[in-house]
Amino acid sequence: MSKTDDSDLVERCMNGDRQAFELLLIKYEKPVFNAAFRMLHSSEDARDVTQTVFLKVYENLDKYDPAYRFFSWIYRIAMNESINCLSKQHRAESSEVEPESVEGSLEQAISGDQLRAGLQLALMRIKPEYRVVIVLKHFLDCSYIEIGEILEISEKTVKSRLYTGRQLLKDALTQSGMN
Repeated sequence: MSKTDDSDLVERCMNGDRQAFELLLIKYEKPVFNAAFRMLHSSEDARDVTQTVFLKVYENLDKYDPAYRFFSWIYRIAMNESINCLSKQHRAESSEVEPESVEGSLEQAISGDQLRAGLQLALMRIKPEYRVVIVLKHFLDCSYIEIGEILEISEKTVKSRLYTGRQLLKDALTQSGMN
């Protein structure tokens, strides 16, 4: 669907069309869940965040500005909710638990599931402000402009955070023995 299609669905939702909201849910539920999972590394937390995102979308549709892309708006909500979830988890933990390192040789680590697990663990080691730009760029294939819209930051800041985030991710992967 294009920006126009999303805007049409939002307008229909605001006029009480529940089927239009269901279409938005179908279209964005999986991408929102995937984005939240990449940020949180927990299916349960990602499901909770996804539910919260769609509740907030439904309750705040009147605040959506159709001058911007709907996906930018919903991803912004998803990233903010994910960061809020991380903050709550951090406050709840009395001490930070270091994620387990990926065991085995480099050849084993390069095999599919090990590689994905190692990458996810490395992602979890970097600060959310850097993780979010990596997730949006490399897992959700957003452009610099789109990331800036989603996070409400300048394109220059996006590039800076992405550069730093990549360096931090590289360091985390090296520490895990996945260099």
